[in-house]
Amino acid sequence: MDYIYQVLPSLLDGLKMTLGVFILTLLFSLPLGIVVAILQKSSLRIIRWIVDVYITIMRGTPLLLQIVFVYYGLSLANIVTLPRFEAAVFTFVLNYAAYFAEIFRGGMQSVAQGQYDGAKVLGFNRLQTLRYITLPQVVKTVMPSVGNEVINLVKDTSLVYVIGLGDMMRAGNIAVARDVTLIPYLLVGAMYLLFTIMLTVGMRSIEKRLNYYR
Repeated sequence: MDYIYQVLPSLLDGLKMTLGVFILTLLFSLPLGIVVAILQKSSLRIIRWIVDVYITIMRGTPLLLQIVFVYYGLSLANIVTLPRFEAAVFTFVLNYAAYFAEIFRGGMQSVAQGQYDGAKVLGFNRLQTLRYITLPQVVKTVMPSVGNEVINLVKDTSLVYVIGLGDMMRAGNIAVARDVTLIPYLLVGAMYLLFTIMLTVGMRSIEKRLNYYR
């Protein structure tokens, strides 16, 4: 127990970094994903093509590689030099927005065409139809899939170690290398598991609240 109390403060400091990346990624990637999903239905072919290329790249390459490219590659190419934390968040937002966009696109396709026709009869324009009819139904439909991606995000935050960010996993690695014991890894695993359980309970609660017609 004494060793646990000794190593726990550094793990909790790493947890702050993990939570920072997690919260900011969700805060920006969810609305960006909705925007990208809407752009996929654009009447302009060039916009649809750009969006498809973006989604293909984000989903077709490893997130770890994307983090390395944004932090090191953009700097070496003299495009822009981002601090570690900002580079990690920027990469996570772009990556998860692509996945959320595909989830929301599938949800939009599930909305019956008759509902669009009904909205026209009521005098709704496209923006009003999207806001008051389409999106509320889409959010209800895709919430389980969004929940799965949120859980994946918790675990993916451990990848920020590759650019030297002091997240929870890096704090555990340092403690293991220093003290030659696996106890820090057990503590890190327990913290990730607890965080995941809390999110799972929260997401299920949200799903139940959105299913107000059942």
